Amino acid sequence: MDWKNILLFARGGTRETAKGTMTELASDPLDGALLVQQGGKLRAAALAGRLFTACNTAIVTTTVGAATTWTGLGVANPTGSCIKIIMHEFNFAQWLINTGEGILALATTTDSGFAAAITPRNRAFGGLPSKAYVDDGATVLAPVVEQYVASLTHGAADVDGVPAILRVDLNGSLVLLPGRSVLTYTDIVQQKCSFGFMWEEVPL
Repeated sequence: MDWKNILLFARGGTRETAKGTMTELASDPLDGALLVQQGGKLRAAALAGRLFTACNTAIVTTTVGAATTWTGLGVANPTGSCIKIIMHEFNFAQWLINTGEGILALATTTDSGFAAAITPRNRAFGGLPSKAYVDDGATVLAPVVEQYVASLTHGAADVDGVPAILRVDLNGSLVLLPGRSVLTYTDIVQQKCSFGFMWEEVPL
């Protein structure tokens, strides 16, 4: 690498990698080189087989608040997994009008009570299986709210049979170390909901 490219790495800029193709260059706060890949921010994780999704396989009725007999959708990083789970996305569909106005949030707790009830899907279709446990109902330790994601308004869900759908980009801002989990949280019982998560699994 010549001095011109060294300066580009340090200060940011572009470099021609093929005729007519430019790659953006930048540095992180510790002056490490950052390459901005073309083709979507999760493309590299998907190609490497590190990206997974899971959704409810049946419509669920949620439990109230920090109930330990919980139902919804949750992802747990089991103790001893030797990985970190980086949460990238949460989504949900509300199939019928709400039973009442309420709040939808994400909460965290331990991996206690979680089982492998739902099989995650590798976004590199045919790739290796996930190490995460995904469950739609368990006896868990009291969860703590991490982030509010939506208000569920009574009577506003169903329009001509089309469900209300919401996608929340978490941008990798929640990381589950071994023995930790994230799960859905509603402050009142909500019926006819389906939830989904997308995450990346990387070694500790």
